[in-house]
Amino acid sequence: MAEQQLAGQVALVTGAGKRIGRSIALRLAEEGADVIVNYATSQVEADEVVKEIASRGRKSLAIQADVTKKSDVAAMFARVDKEFGKLDILVNNAGMFFAAKFEELTEEQWDRIMNVNLKSQFLCSQAAIPLLKKSQGLAHIVNISSLGGLLAWPAYTHYCVSKAGVIMLTRCLARHLGPKILVNSIAPGTIQFPGEGPDQDYIRQVPLHRTGTGDDIADAVAFLVTSKFVTGQILPVDGGRTLV
Repeated sequence: MAEQQLAGQVALVTGAGKRIGRSIALRLAEEGADVIVNYATSQVEADEVVKEIASRGRKSLAIQADVTKKSDVAAMFARVDKEFGKLDILVNNAGMFFAAKFEELTEEQWDRIMNVNLKSQFLCSQAAIPLLKKSQGLAHIVNISSLGGLLAWPAYTHYCVSKAGVIMLTRCLARHLGPKILVNSIAPGTIQFPGEGPDQDYIRQVPLHRTGTGDDIADAVAFLVTSKFVTGQILPVDGGRTLV
């Protein structure tokens, strides 16, 4: 990819204080975008991401918002409008993951994972549309889903259902928002970060014999937000896990 393909653009990444969200935010800044770093509770980490982005010569802003709450989401995008006047890229990354036996899954657990993984993407996409339409060129929404939205994992039924919802949300929005706004989803496989023990079972199974990194997902996001003829697609970034 050529350098600074996103120069002059504004991006917002939810859940960007840590892990995959952090990797995505930094990569978009490397490509020239100014980046809004959303966080729920990770203020220290979000501030560090903002400083790192600023050190690369890009404008950055950390905004605390619970993206499962419409009032928080509305306030966040109002601030984006005030500070930047537009939005070119929205990456819906905020999410959660935990195992639970289906027979023991509580209503609170079900509602919580649906709110964080699916409702948040609905709320943020809806609120972002007026700003995305101000983009001078094509605008992009990238929803982070999961292989769990494509494969059946009985110990994670609630999670799989939430991510399958993200996939269908992506497809519906792509049809609704074209041709001005392109909407795609990335479905990560197992992604691990320094200090975490390797998932040896995953490494044995997949053709590439490794787990993914935050940079692997960030690379895929960078591709999608610079594409001009890709919309409504679900891109597994999984080392070939969907082949086995």
